[in-house]
Amino acid sequence: MKRTPVLCLALASLGLGQQWPEVPNYELMKIPADNPMTVAKVELGKQLYYDKRLSGDGSHACYSCHLKEKGLTMGVALGQGPYGAKLTRSAPTMWNVGYLPAIYWDGRTPTLERQVVGAWTGANMGVSGKDGRPSTATIAGNLNAIPGYRQQFQAVFGGPATQDNIAKALAAFMRTIVATKERSAWMRFMSGNKSALSAQAKRGYKVFHEKAKCDNCHDGKLLSDMQFHNVGVGMDAATPDLGRFVVTKDEKDKGAFKTPALLDISKSAPYFHDGSAATLEEAVDFMTKGGKDNPHLDKTNLKAVKLSAKEKTDLLAFLRSLDVTYDIAEPKLP
Repeated sequence: MKRTPVLCLALASLGLGQQWPEVPNYELMKIPADNPMTVAKVELGKQLYYDKRLSGDGSHACYSCHLKEKGLTMGVALGQGPYGAKLTRSAPTMWNVGYLPAIYWDGRTPTLERQVVGAWTGANMGVSGKDGRPSTATIAGNLNAIPGYRQQFQAVFGGPATQDNIAKALAAFMRTIVATKERSAWMRFMSGNKSALSAQAKRGYKVFHEKAKCDNCHDGKLLSDMQFHNVGVGMDAATPDLGRFVVTKDEKDKGAFKTPALLDISKSAPYFHDGSAATLEEAVDFMTKGGKDNPHLDKTNLKAVKLSAKEKTDLLAFLRSLDVTYDIAEPKLP
């Protein structure tokens, strides 16, 4: 379909170029039939993503936990939500989140729309409707009182803001947070541009792939198999976080967490679901030592490997080459 100049201008303002951003030569992102992508919806979702008025006490936006300078994470081990709520897991990166078949470290949520509602009504945003805190209906009413938002919701959804359509707009915008070839040297490299990575980074990729076998789990263009593995993180705690087991109740899933994507990893310290590795070097050392032994350790995919000092330096150079450019400009809010 030929795009009109107005549509092209709108896309450009989102940093999206002439089409929705996509991982090159990869499967198409699955878009829910009841929430199709439109430029106006994505623009509305982008404003909501940056707007602290969505939180219970006006202190947090979605973006507050996924900062561009922190690799779209919070940059702390366990962050703090509205009303001083202590979060129990480290914020994962938002890169390519629209491709994930299950959201959160434990994969408990199958869609972005449901994830938005979960985070909004939970500790992340504090809109529980309990203990004197506002409900999603209250926040929606507040947005409807703002002319700019009221007009946009009417234009995009044919009615006022509601919990459902706020979640749909936010999810639509989140699906544009994609590591494209323009944003990622890794994607350029995987698309055939072998000069996209330095010689040292390419040596590090060989270590990653051949000797350390990191891609047993961190495989493919997304650098994640999207599966759940126990590597022993936090399993020595008095009351360990049991991760995927809480969702499935399957004994083999105790202490298993989703393989995190490695894009922008140089910026996203501390590492692991509990932020227990302060530096990238610490995280690499933990994994190359075979993780931490426990009854449910994934010994199939995770094995100890001894790297030379040069191999470790090269591996770290590869990991630091996975930076992504976040070129989405912060919007002006109504």
